[in-house]
Amino acid sequence: MTVSTAELMKGNEALAEAAIRAGCQAYFGYPITPQSEILEYLADEGRRRGMIVLQAESEVASINMVYGGAGAGARVMTSSSSPGISLMQEGISYIAAAQLPCLIVNVSRGGPGLGTIQPSQGDYFQATKGGGHGDYRLIVLAPSSVQEMADFVYDAFDLADKYRNPVMILADGALGQMMEKVAFRDYNPKEHTPAKPWATTGKPRSRERNIITSLFIEPEKMEQINIRLQEKYAVIREKEVRSECFMTDDAEYGIVAYGLAARVAQGAVEIARSHGIRAGLLRPITLYPYPSDAVRALAERVRGILVVEMNAGQMVEDVRLAVEGRVPVTFAGRMGGIIPSPDEVFAALENLTTQDVALHAETY
Repeated sequence: MTVSTAELMKGNEALAEAAIRAGCQAYFGYPITPQSEILEYLADEGRRRGMIVLQAESEVASINMVYGGAGAGARVMTSSSSPGISLMQEGISYIAAAQLPCLIVNVSRGGPGLGTIQPSQGDYFQATKGGGHGDYRLIVLAPSSVQEMADFVYDAFDLADKYRNPVMILADGALGQMMEKVAFRDYNPKEHTPAKPWATTGKPRSRERNIITSLFIEPEKMEQINIRLQEKYAVIREKEVRSECFMTDDAEYGIVAYGLAARVAQGAVEIARSHGIRAGLLRPITLYPYPSDAVRALAERVRGILVVEMNAGQMVEDVRLAVEGRVPVTFAGRMGGIIPSPDEVFAALENLTTQDVALHAETY
C-alpha cells in the first residue's frame, strides 16, 4: 500500500480529507464543538472536489438525510459530538434496521448533558450497546492518533459496504483538535465500492421494487428481520475484531485502554518498566466487536488488570466479562473532560501491584 507524503494536520481535518479520498459522495451534519472542523473542511474542500455537503437544520435532520443518501446507494456520512449523537439515536436505529451502510463520526466531549467541550470517553455505552431502541449494533472503531483518524475512514466505509451496516468512528475532542503528521493511503474508491442492487435508484422493468424500511407491523416478520441482523452481527464478531498489544509478552500486569487513554496508558507502561514493574498494554481498536478473546488471553498471563478510561467506568464492564474472574480488574478514570496523566495511571497501576502483593502475602 502506497501513501502520500506526510503532512501536519488537525485530526478533524485529516478525517475529512480521508473522507473525500475514500469516495464519500455526501455529508450531512450540524456544527458542534469539538468536531465542527469536519463540516467546515468538507464545506470548502469537499464541495470543491465534487461532494454534496449540507449543513442541516439539526442533528435529527442530518441523520435522516444520511438515511436517504445511503438508501440511494451513495457513500454518505455525518459527524457530531456527544449530545448531537444522542439526538441522532432514533435515526441510527432506523438505519441499522434498514441495513444501510454509512459512516457516523463522534468526536466525544464531556457529559452528561451539554457538559463541556473538552475530550471524554463517556459515550462508550451509547456507541457499543445500541444507543437507540431495539437489538442492533454498530461497528465501532476507536482511533488513538491523527493517522488513525484518517486511516479508519477508509476502513469504516469498506466495512459499512461489506456488511450493509452503519459504522461509527468513536474519537474524542483531543484527537479531533490535536495536530500530528498524517499520510493518506493510495485508495481508489471504485475498487472498494461494491454494486448495490438493493438501492432505491429507480425501478427497471427487470426487477421488483426496492423498498427500504425499518417498519414491519407483523411480529413474525420483525422477528425474522431481527434473526438476520443477529446472524450478521455474529459474522462481524467472528471476522472483524481488532486490537493491538504493547509489551504484553512478559507482562505481569496488564492495562486495557482505548483511544487517547491508550496513548496515556502506554506512557504509564514505560514508567512502570523503568521502576521494575513488568506492565503491558492491550488496546481495543474495535469496541464492537469487542476483543474479548484477546483480553481473556491477557488475563491468563498476568496477575492483575487495570482499565483506564476517560469516564466513570464503562469499558471496564466488558473487560470483567472477558476476564471471568481469573484475575483482579481495577479501574482508573477521569471525568468531565479531564485527561489522566501517565503518572496518574502509573500510580493506579502501582496500587494494583501493592494490593496483589498484600493478597498473596495473606494467602501464603
